[in-house]
Amino acid sequence: MRALRTLALLPLLLLSLLGAPAAFAAGLYQVEVIVFRQAGEPIPASQLAPDDWDQGAQPIDASRERSTTLDSQAAKLSPANGYRVLLHKAWAQNLDGNLSSISLSGGNQQFGHFPVEGTLHIKQGRFIDLDADLWVNQFDDSGVLNSSERLKQGSRLKTGELTYLDHGSLGLLVRISPL
Repeated sequence: MRALRTLALLPLLLLSLLGAPAAFAAGLYQVEVIVFRQAGEPIPASQLAPDDWDQGAQPIDASRERSTTLDSQAAKLSPANGYRVLLHKAWAQNLDGNLSSISLSGGNQQFGHFPVEGTLHIKQGRFIDLDADLWVNQFDDSGVLNSSERLKQGSRLKTGELTYLDHGSLGLLVRISPL
């Protein structure tokens, strides 16, 4: 009788384990992103990138930067194929159940803004949740920001899988792999 009761509880135990976050997957990961422009006219945002575009997120420390591994994918995003890579970065990131907020930027800073700037918010549970808020800025001849495009999108990622986020005239490739 006791064996039948134990057997009846087994499915409940398995279901509770499947619903729990994968704590064993916490650790060091390589995050790699490629921001690119697609063919066609840029689609400007209804507003310019805000002065607090980084929203208090931590910039990528130079000691965490890593060599890129998606170089063959970036090479396919050539002007001959109707694309242009705007930013390609890779870095080491500790991920656990807490939210990690990272600020990204590329190009020369002009009056507090970069040609490409924005934030990634990453949280790991059973999957990796990513929220991207990126701005691609255009400056006038005197370096003043005069238009911005915005890619704001979230996605649930599988570890090690290349994911594509599409938003108007901009695109984002991202892969988060364990180190």
